[in-house]
Amino acid sequence: MDRPRLGTSGIRDIRNGARGLRRRRAAMAAGLAGILVGTLAGPTSAVSSASPTAGGPASVECPTTLTGKATCYTGQDSNGAYYAIAVPKNWNGSLVMHAHGGPDLGAESDPDRSIGDLERWSVMVDEGYAWAGSSYRRGGYGTRMAAADTENLRRLFVEEFGKPRRTYVHGQSWGGNVAAKVVETYGAKKDGPYDGALLTNGVLGGGSRGYDYRVDLRVVYQYYCQNHPRPTEPQYPLWEGLRATSTMTSAGLRARLEECTGFASPAEERTALQQRNLDDILAVTGIPERTLESHLRFATFTFRDIVHTRLGGRNPFSNKGVRYSGSHDDKALNAGVERFSANPTAVRDLSYDSDLTGKVSIPVLTLHAIDDPTAFIEHEAAYRDSLRGAHRDKKLVQTFTRESEHSGLSNSEYANSISALSTWVRTGKKPTPKSLAASCGAFDKKYGTGCFYDPGFYPRSYATRVNPRPGGLRWPAITAAQEKSWSRIDGVGIAP
Repeated sequence: MDRPRLGTSGIRDIRNGARGLRRRRAAMAAGLAGILVGTLAGPTSAVSSASPTAGGPASVECPTTLTGKATCYTGQDSNGAYYAIAVPKNWNGSLVMHAHGGPDLGAESDPDRSIGDLERWSVMVDEGYAWAGSSYRRGGYGTRMAAADTENLRRLFVEEFGKPRRTYVHGQSWGGNVAAKVVETYGAKKDGPYDGALLTNGVLGGGSRGYDYRVDLRVVYQYYCQNHPRPTEPQYPLWEGLRATSTMTSAGLRARLEECTGFASPAEERTALQQRNLDDILAVTGIPERTLESHLRFATFTFRDIVHTRLGGRNPFSNKGVRYSGSHDDKALNAGVERFSANPTAVRDLSYDSDLTGKVSIPVLTLHAIDDPTAFIEHEAAYRDSLRGAHRDKKLVQTFTRESEHSGLSNSEYANSISALSTWVRTGKKPTPKSLAASCGAFDKKYGTGCFYDPGFYPRSYATRVNPRPGGLRWPAITAAQEKSWSRIDGVGIAP
C-alpha cells in the first residue's frame, strides 16, 4: 500500500495547500450562496454537488461509504467541467485522477456524474489515496477533450491542496482510452506530472478501429430487421448511426429490436423468424446477447454524435472488403448488406483524437474481465501490440480476471491493482500477473469481494474478434510521428 513517509518538502507542499484551501473556503463562506444543485439518486447516496464558484472547490457531504473517512468537495472548472474531489483523513500523499467512461451524450457537463463516480470508486479513498474526477466540460465524444479536462483538474488539485507525492491516472471503459491518452499527452516528459496508470476494462483499440464491431452490428442488424430505418421512413447511410433530425429515443430503439428479434422475451415466446434473426445477428457480430441492446444504442446514438456533431457529417467508418460469416446464408448476407468507405479526413480526425501511439514512459497496469461483454478482452491485445509496435511494452503489465461484467470489477482487485502499481512506481520492481494474483488475498480480507485472477490467460489478437479493415492488422493505429505531423494541421481532430 502507498503510505510513504512524507519528506520535508512534501509536508510543506501539503500544509501550504491546506492553508490555501482554508483561505478559499473562508472566502466562499462569505460569498457563496451554498445552493445544492443535485443529489445523487439511490438509497446509499448522500452527496450533493455545490453550485459552481470562482473561489474553488466547495465542501460537501461525502458518500455514505466515505462518511467519517474523508473530506469531499465539488466545483466547476474554468472550462465548465464539474468535478468531485475527496481527500481521506489518512491521506498517504498520493492522488488518483479518475477518467470516467461513456461517453455521456448530454450537451452540458453533468454535475452528478463525478459525484457518482466518487461513490463508485471510493475504494481508492479507502486505500488512502486522494481522488479527483471530472465530469468533462460537455457530453459527447472527444477523447482529447476528456484528457485535457482530467489534466486541468489535476492542476486545480495541486493549486488547492498542494503537490501530491505521486499522481496516478485511472480510467474505466472509454475512460481507459481517455487515461491512456493522458499518459501519452501529459505523462510523456521526464519528471512529468503522472507517475503511473491503471486502465480497467478499457476501450484500448482506439476510435478508428475500436468500434468496428459496432459498425458491423449496425449493418447486419439492418439487413435482417429492415426497421432502423423502416422502408417508409426517411433513408440515410447507416454509418450515420441515426439521421441528425431523428427524434428516436432509446425506448423506441428497444421496441424495434424487440420487434425484430424478441431479445427481451422468453425464447419460447419468440417467433421462428425472430429467433433466426437473433441467432444470425449474434453469430455474425460476436456480440453477446446480454449486451446486444447497449451495443446497438452506441451504434445508433453515439455514432450520430461522432458523425454529425463532432465530424460535421463526414464518415469515419468503413466495412469495405469485410466478409461476414456465421449466418444461415452468408452468401445472401454479403450480397445484401450495406457497404461504405470512410472519408479519409474523418478517419484522420477520429484517429488523432482517440487512437493510441503506444509511446508511454511511465508504468501502465491493466485489469480486464476476460468475459467483458462490452469492451471485448481483445482490446487488451490491441493495446499490447500498440506498445510493442512503439517498443514500449516493457512499461506494460496486463492482468485478467474470470469475471463477466464491464462496468465494475471486484473492489479487492481494484485495491490490489493500485497498490501493485504504486509499489512498481516507488521501487522499480515490476509486478507479474502471478504476483498480483498472489497479493490479492490480503485485500480480499478487507473487502470480501473476491479475487478472480487468471495469471495464465493471454488474449488473442484483435483481428480474431473483430473483422479487420485494410491495414487494420498493423499496430499502433497511429504512430507518434504521424500524430506529430497531424497536430500541425489547423483544425485537426475533434473540437472541445
